[in-house]
Amino acid sequence: MPRMHHSSLRIGLAVLAGTALAASPVIAVPAFAASTGVIISEAYVNGGSAGATYLNKFVELYNPTDTAVDLSSMSLQYRSAGGSANPSGVLSLTGSIAAGGYYLIQGGSNAGNGAALPTPDAIMSDSFAAGAGGTLFLSNQTGLLAAPPTGSLVNDPAIVDLLGYGTSNTFEGSAAPRPSITTSMTRTTPVDTDVNSADFALAAPTPQNSGGEVTPEEPGGPAVEAAIAEIQGTSDTSPLAGQTVITRGVVTASYPTGGFNGYVIQTPGTGGNLDLATHTASDGLFVFSSATVQQAAIGAYVEVTGVVSEYQGLTELTVASGGLTALTDAVTPPAPAAVALPSDPALRESLESMLLSPAGDYTVTDNYDTNYYGSIVLTAGTEPLVTPTSVTEPGSADYTALVAANAAAAVTLDDGASTNFNSAANKSKPLPYLTVENPVRIGAAVTFTRPAVVDYRFGAWNLQPTQELTPANAATVQPATFENTRTPAPAAVGGDATVASFNVLNYFSTTGDELTGCTYYTDRDGDPVTVNSGCDARGAAEQEDLDRQQAKIVSAINALDADVVSLEEIENSSRFGLDRDASLAELTDALNAAAGAGTWAFVPSPAAVPASEDVIRTAFIYRTAVVETVGDSVIDDDTAFSNARYPLAQAFQLVDGGESTRFITIVNHFKSKGSGTGEDADQGDGQGASNASRVRQATALVTFADGLVSDTGIDRVLLSGDFNSYEKEDPIDVILAAGYTDLGEATGKKSYAFDGAVGSLDHVFASKAAAADVTGTDIWNINSVESIALEYSRYNYNAVNLYSADPYRSSDHDPVVVGLSLREDEPVDPGTGLPETGTPGVAAGSSGSGSLAATGTDAAPILFGALALLVLGAGFGGLALRRRRS
Repeated sequence: MPRMHHSSLRIGLAVLAGTALAASPVIAVPAFAASTGVIISEAYVNGGSAGATYLNKFVELYNPTDTAVDLSSMSLQYRSAGGSANPSGVLSLTGSIAAGGYYLIQGGSNAGNGAALPTPDAIMSDSFAAGAGGTLFLSNQTGLLAAPPTGSLVNDPAIVDLLGYGTSNTFEGSAAPRPSITTSMTRTTPVDTDVNSADFALAAPTPQNSGGEVTPEEPGGPAVEAAIAEIQGTSDTSPLAGQTVITRGVVTASYPTGGFNGYVIQTPGTGGNLDLATHTASDGLFVFSSATVQQAAIGAYVEVTGVVSEYQGLTELTVASGGLTALTDAVTPPAPAAVALPSDPALRESLESMLLSPAGDYTVTDNYDTNYYGSIVLTAGTEPLVTPTSVTEPGSADYTALVAANAAAAVTLDDGASTNFNSAANKSKPLPYLTVENPVRIGAAVTFTRPAVVDYRFGAWNLQPTQELTPANAATVQPATFENTRTPAPAAVGGDATVASFNVLNYFSTTGDELTGCTYYTDRDGDPVTVNSGCDARGAAEQEDLDRQQAKIVSAINALDADVVSLEEIENSSRFGLDRDASLAELTDALNAAAGAGTWAFVPSPAAVPASEDVIRTAFIYRTAVVETVGDSVIDDDTAFSNARYPLAQAFQLVDGGESTRFITIVNHFKSKGSGTGEDADQGDGQGASNASRVRQATALVTFADGLVSDTGIDRVLLSGDFNSYEKEDPIDVILAAGYTDLGEATGKKSYAFDGAVGSLDHVFASKAAAADVTGTDIWNINSVESIALEYSRYNYNAVNLYSADPYRSSDHDPVVVGLSLREDEPVDPGTGLPETGTPGVAAGSSGSGSLAATGTDAAPILFGALALLVLGAGFGGLALRRRRS
C-alpha cells in the first residue's frame, strides 16, 4: 500500500442511539425528492484540540423558509476528503426546525480543550475529519447514501445540501476553505448558490441551537498588538495562542490556490546572516485566511488582525474578511536566512515560516511521495540517509541513535500545495518537479536556486516554494534543481563471465483479464493497469500493460550485459495450469527478439519441484555464447522455505572453458518483512516481521550449498537474490559466518530504498573460492532510486506521460552484477593485481586458479567428470539430489 504523506483524521459517524453502522441500509438515490430549503449554516471541525474555541465539533443547520420543516426523514452523513464509496457514517435526525430557526448537531472531540457548546439538538458519538478536509451531506433519507459521485455534486435529489471543505473531492461548485482551530466554516449568504467556496467563509464559531442559545463572547478577547517574534515565542507553541492580535509584516509567500488558503508574512529587515545561537524566536508567520489571501501580494507590507493558534504544529494567525490592511510605509524587505537548515527541532522552530536560502550540500533521500503529493525528502550532506540495519546491529544503541538521527535530518521539499495527484479529481494536474528528462533520483545532489519558506505541516518539517508550484510556473517558482545521476550501463566488472541478480517486479505473462475475480488499479481514465487483488495474478492487468512492463525489463536486462541472470518475482506458471516455465519462456523470447535470436536461453525447471509453491518463483537465464549449463537445475525443498520461495541451483561453465571454469549459482527469495505472528512478529529491532523465518532460511541455504559442494566438487558458489534482509541483520550474519563474502557491500551502493533511506536487500554472496576469482561488482541503480511514477504500473496516472521503454524503474529493486575470472591463464595487471579484464576500484578481487584445478593436477577435473557421468549418470541434478540434508 502506498505510504500516507498528508495526515488526515478519518473518523466515521456512529448512528445515534447505538444503531450499528453495518446495519444501516444503503438506499439508492430516488428518482426525485422535494427541496426542503434547510441548509448547512456552519461547521466547526476542530473541537477539543489545543487552542480550540469549543470542546466539541458541531454542524449547525438553518431553515430560511417561513414554515417549520420536519427533520425525521433526513440525516447528516460524512465522507472523508478522498473517499468515493458510501459515506462512513449516518446520523438520523429527529424533531423539526422552526421557520428562521437553527438546529445544532454536536460532534466528537479531538481532546479536552475549549468551552462547552450550547445544548445540542442531536449528538454524534464520533465525529468528522479536521485534517485536510471532508464532506458533509444533509440528506433527505435516513439510510446511507450509495457512493455519492465525486466532483461538483449539485441538484442531486437525495441530497438537500452538501458542504465539501479543504481537499475534499466532493463539493458544490468548489470546496470551502479548510478552517483552523479557532474558525468555523460559516455561511455568508442567505441563499444557497451551490458553490461552497463562495457560500462559506472562515470566521469565529457561533453555534446556535433550536432554543436560540448562543455563546455571545467572541473568542480571542480584545485585540493586542504584537510583533511576529512575540507571537511565535521561543518554544514550539505560541505564548499568545487563543488571543486576537494585530501584527505587521512583508508578504514573502502566498498560496491562494493549492489548498493552503493563506500567506506568509515576515518582519521587515529580518533574516540574512543569522546566528542561530542567539536568534531564538522566528520572525515569520503563516496567515490562514482564504478571505484575504487574494489581497496578499508577495512583497506587500501589511497589517493583519486575527486569532493565534497552533494548527497541527504550525503557529498560524487566522484572519477573517476585513482583517488585512495594506500599508504604504517604506520598509526594508526581509532577506532569506543564509544558514544551513539545522536538524535540532528547537532551532528549526526559530526559523518557522521564515525565508531560507539553505547553505551547504543537500541530497534527495526519498522520492516516493513525488508521485502522490509533489514532494521530495532531502537531507543535508552528499549522501542519502541509510537504513539503520544496513550499517548497525539491529536493536543496538547505535541503531536507536541512527533511527533518531535519520528522522531529525529529513526535510521535505514540498510544492506549496496539499494536492494528492493520485486522487481521481487531481490526476489531470501535471506533477511538479518530475519530468522524463529530469528525474528526481534518490542520491541526486540538490541545488537551491531560490529561497524557500521553512514550514511545519503534515507532521514534518518542509521547505515550501513561495507559491504553489506547477509545471507552468516552474521557471520562476521552483526553488531547486537536481543532478541527473543516471548511467546507461553498470560499471565494468571484468572477468570471463558475469553473474547478476534481478528482481523483476512480479513479471506475470498471465494478465488479470485472463482470470476471474481480479480487481485492479486503474489509470486516470479508469482503464485497468495492474492487478490489485482477488486472483493469483500479481502483475499487468491487460496485454498492453504487460507489453510496457516487458519492454522496460528487456531493456534493463540487455543493458545489464550479464552472462547469467538470476531472476526473482517471475510467474510460477504452473499455478495457472500451464507449464511451470511458460512465463520464463515468454520473457526469454522477448529478450531474444531485442538482442538477436539465440542470444538468451532459460534454465528449465527440474523434474522434482515442491508440491506447494508460491505464485512467484526464482529462475535463471543465460547467454548461450558465453556459458552453458552443467547438469540439471535443482530446488531445495527444505520446509524452512514453505512461507517463501524455494532456492534454485544451477551449475555453469564457460562454453570453451571446460570443468575448471565451473561455478554454481543459487538464486533465493526469502520471506518478506511485511507480516508474521508469534516468533515471526516484528520485534521492534528494525528487522521487520518474519526475521525468525529468514534466519531459518539462511541456515537451510548454507546447508544446501554445502551439500552441493560436497556432491559436485565445485566450490565456486554464488548465493544471489532478494534476501529481504539488510546487511547487518541476523540472516546475513548466518551467511557471513559460513564463510561467504557479501560482494555488493564493497561497492558502497545500495539496492533498495524504503521510508526515506537506502539499504541492500539484494545480495550476491561468494564462497571463499568464488570470492578469490571476483574481478569486480556493481549495483546498477536504475530502479530503487527512481520515482515510482516512472513504473509501467503508473502509466497514464498523470496528465504528463512519464513512461519510457527504458531500464529506469523497470523494477523496485536494483540489479547486482559480478565479474568472475574463471580461466587459469587469465593475464594479470601487475599494477593492480587484478585480471586485465577487471575494473580496479569496483570491488576487491584476485586471479584465482579455479576451484577444481586447485587439487594440483590437471587430471582432476577430467576424473571428476568421468566419475560423475559413469557412477551417477544424472549430471549435476542427479548429484545434487544426493546432497546431505539437515
